[in-house]
Amino acid sequence: MAAEQSTQTPVTAPGDTRIHNIGYRSYDGPRLGRAYARLSLYSQSLRGSYGLGRSAKSKVLPMLLFVVMCVPAAIMVAVAVATKTKELPVDYTRYAIIMQAVISLYVASQAPQSVSRDLRFKTVPLYFSRPIETADYVRAKFAALASALFILTAAPLLVLYIGALLAKLDFTDQTKGFAQGLVSVALLSLLFAGIGLVIASVTPRRGFGIAAVIAVLTISYGAVSTLQAIAEVQNSGDGIAWIGLFSPITLIDGVQSAFLGATSAFPGGVGPSDAEGVVYVLFSLGLIAACYGLLMRRYKKVGL
Repeated sequence: MAAEQSTQTPVTAPGDTRIHNIGYRSYDGPRLGRAYARLSLYSQSLRGSYGLGRSAKSKVLPMLLFVVMCVPAAIMVAVAVATKTKELPVDYTRYAIIMQAVISLYVASQAPQSVSRDLRFKTVPLYFSRPIETADYVRAKFAALASALFILTAAPLLVLYIGALLAKLDFTDQTKGFAQGLVSVALLSLLFAGIGLVIASVTPRRGFGIAAVIAVLTISYGAVSTLQAIAEVQNSGDGIAWIGLFSPITLIDGVQSAFLGATSAFPGGVGPSDAEGVVYVLFSLGLIAACYGLLMRRYKKVGL
């Protein structure tokens, strides 16, 4: 409703009181509805993941991490072009595994920025006072962080792909490898975004959220890698694949080594079998769905 002051002459009442006729008219402009609100929240959250539209200080870390992700790829391309090598130093599917520390730091810094501030300043009920529902908010935030992660992880793969073509490597092999890498980082982006948002949505304190996300992603990977190494030393090779289910990064490693032709980073270089790979895929998709469900449950309570 927009207020509009009438141009009528004010009426003078007894006692020299002036009564002004303030008229109101209904909003007759376009009503864009939930879809527009959801898209606006998505675009705003995606821009915020790289500090766009925010202070200069907010841009430093995400942009720095983006550069750190791309610089090694650019160096590999320069070496490949200069030495006229017949293949890239690193497979497309391996790049994100190698750069997992940078990816984890990005998730830890941006997941709390996306949701913790809304909790801290109690703006979530304001979102729900508009034509937007819990599912719209969760989907917009989930999609925005996943998209930001996909940009972060796919950009260096694009650098590698362009460099491979400049080095005149086989077009078919490079295109296939690039496509496999994109599938891998797409799954990684969904998984890491879901885990990061679930953890960050628990606390309105951004610092606690950052520490918790880093702890979950790094400690789980360290513990799984240690247990896998112990299993290899004890000649318990069958248990290595099952242990890998308990860390996000080893989950992605298992999926891509089973179905995307990637070289496994598991001890001994032996990834899961086809049957175990199916379990990895189902477990990954189930974990993504569980994260979405937990976010829905969390924001149904917060929005009250």
